Amino acid sequence: MGLGNSRRLKLLPRTLHLGEILRFIAHRGNVKGPSSSENSPAQIDVCLNESIDCEVDLWVQNGIHLLGHDFGQHQISLDWLLERKHGLWIHCKNSEALETLNQLKNSSLNFFWHQDDAYTMTSKNVVWVYPGEYVLPGSISVLPEKWLNKDRYEEISHSYGICTDYILEFRTKFEG
Repeated sequence: MGLGNSRRLKLLPRTLHLGEILRFIAHRGNVKGPSSSENSPAQIDVCLNESIDCEVDLWVQNGIHLLGHDFGQHQISLDWLLERKHGLWIHCKNSEALETLNQLKNSSLNFFWHQDDAYTMTSKNVVWVYPGEYVLPGSISVLPEKWLNKDRYEEISHSYGICTDYILEFRTKFEG
């Protein structure tokens, strides 16, 4: 179920049925809550090896690719990103990162830029929903641990995926 499967990426309303697989995305590679290993290449690989997608924060500074939330901490190569393209959701943290990825033609990387926008479209035409905003059918629900309650459970059940710091907990809830 790679990101290249365009049938799954269409923005269509859908309801999860028992046994249906939802896209699980570890926010910065976190699996049991915020961690000092977030955005580290080793932690990202742990998740990807467990079939868990990862949202990563990318900085490009003077042509150097770095992962990190508030600033670039972990140097990686463009090849590192390309080798993991089917499981990465790349949050460009500065204009150089966005420009670098946008200039790559036919790379199949899934990337986006946002700050406090309620909704952002990724390069693969998936809506990324800011935490707490209404979850559109077929979109990615971000950090539901900050806003999810029983009155909003229906929203998450129509999403294409969940991006959370507690991916193991949410995967257990939805995979049953």
